[in-house]
Amino acid sequence: MNSEDTRTRGALRLATTWIVASCFWACAPSATQDAVSLDPERWRTDYDAYLAQQLEVRSSAGVAQGSQGAVTVAYNALAARAGQEALLQGGNAIDAALTAALSQVALTAGAPISYFGILSLVYYDAQSGEVHTMNAEWNTVLGEDSPGTIPGGVDMSDAENGLLGRDPSGRTALVGGFMKGVGAAHERFGRLPFAEIFAPAIHIAEEGFPISQGMAGYWDMRRDDLARLPDTAKALLKPDGSGYAEGEIFRQPALAETLRQVVEQGVGYMYEGPWAERLVAAVQADGGKMTLEDLAAYEVQWNEPLRAELAHGYSVYTQAPPNRGGVALVEAQKLLLASGLLEDGHWSESAASLRKALDVAQLYVLDFLPQPMRENLYPGVSFADADRLTQENADKLWQLVQEGRGIGGWEPRPPQHSDDVVAIDADGNIAAITHSINCVLWGKTAIVVDGVTIGDPASFQQAQITRAGPGKRLESPTETGILFKDGQPVLGFASMGSGLHHRTLQGLANVIHFGMSVDEAIDAPDFFMSRTNPATFKTTAVLPAGRFPKGVLDELDVAWDEVDKARFGGEGIWIAIERDPETGELTAASHNRNNSAAVAH
Repeated sequence: MNSEDTRTRGALRLATTWIVASCFWACAPSATQDAVSLDPERWRTDYDAYLAQQLEVRSSAGVAQGSQGAVTVAYNALAARAGQEALLQGGNAIDAALTAALSQVALTAGAPISYFGILSLVYYDAQSGEVHTMNAEWNTVLGEDSPGTIPGGVDMSDAENGLLGRDPSGRTALVGGFMKGVGAAHERFGRLPFAEIFAPAIHIAEEGFPISQGMAGYWDMRRDDLARLPDTAKALLKPDGSGYAEGEIFRQPALAETLRQVVEQGVGYMYEGPWAERLVAAVQADGGKMTLEDLAAYEVQWNEPLRAELAHGYSVYTQAPPNRGGVALVEAQKLLLASGLLEDGHWSESAASLRKALDVAQLYVLDFLPQPMRENLYPGVSFADADRLTQENADKLWQLVQEGRGIGGWEPRPPQHSDDVVAIDADGNIAAITHSINCVLWGKTAIVVDGVTIGDPASFQQAQITRAGPGKRLESPTETGILFKDGQPVLGFASMGSGLHHRTLQGLANVIHFGMSVDEAIDAPDFFMSRTNPATFKTTAVLPAGRFPKGVLDELDVAWDEVDKARFGGEGIWIAIERDPETGELTAASHNRNNSAAVAH
């Protein structure tokens, strides 16, 4: 193997590692502020009903219709109902989305999402007609001068166990913007009192919730890691050191107190106050370089949205760089047109269409490769952000793909972690949020500070951290946005999971090109992020079991695998709410393979 091949394989290995590991990226009648209360005791019957739904796994999208407001979530039915309560109490879409997001973290014990994680927001303000985007994602650490040596990484040969990471270290912590984002979004657009959007989360943390079968697996997987530090063990394990089992009640009193302090003192409590001091001490005790200066310097970024024209009168507003997902989202839609996929029909009905869709989705890996490698693989194709939004550039790229210039190639056919919220209020304001701890279930380091979980997202993003530089905003692949039709906002969407790009590609295509409603778009047969062999870099398509007709799979000319469960198999989750611009009627749809829910009134 020559040196160029070695460099190429090394870069591909880094890119593949990052991508796989990232699965872990006027309303109702107004009440006066004094009368507003989101305390679950005031809506106890619904609270208990939706708490019970937390234990159920859906087999089809949750669907709800109304005209005064709607909320949908990727996970956690109770969080959707908490967000709806914000609308019923006179709040707007921002209040509802933030209430739901805060509740989601409490309902998951901070394992896949965290109050010190990241948050991406796209918001349509109906009064001004403007779209705003907020980036509250990771900052790198100022004192980290050798990110290439940050411990961690994943074992690509063992997706079930290796993805848990190998080496715990405080250097794997990054500066999270979730709580700063909550404060900034509420201050700019919120309507309800700040304290009230926290009320359901505090109640959940204090009263506790029953552990589902799926969540019990979190503790099975991480019990040894959770026992490593005394504060973590106290927060997340039982007094005898065991993890929580299905049906047991999990309470978070320390977290409830932390959230109360945030309500009383503002989000600065976590960035400049006592909590910040304890965080820095915990991270440094584990070898980390984070300081109080890192926390005090953190600011959310309000950016101009990335806007792009799509097909059939649609346009999309999404996050612009330093977020990378927005550009990838638009480019994929252009590639669908370049591929001629639409002439072959839906990918669930045609092997030719499925192959093209898989090829288009697989090109997202280009965002994680060095520029010289991209130029070598695809000469004449521009990778400037502005050019990637054009149909001409997509046509050039697709032509080279058809000439055999793929990423690693497909395996020949043999014989044979995060959450989302979307909310719309009666005025037509739309809020779409993606948030994440950006690591696998608490992370290998598993630091907990006063009930707040601190992940290890730097353990697999060394290359991205090097590229960003010290104290800078890290790139992110999130794809969250608002779809317009003929100049009117018609759909808010958010996606998550390591296969978020694939799922967003399919969800938007189902709506734009195949005329599906949001629930039909979610329930249509979908494919996951493909699986790459780390030794050969050959790729295998991964599909949910039993969703594609046998005839389509029999004709597919590349290797494929059907899986019953895709927790680490690259599943993407896409949720959305559509709004009829003429009537104001809303249809909300949630995910179809977990404990999600959609609510509306």
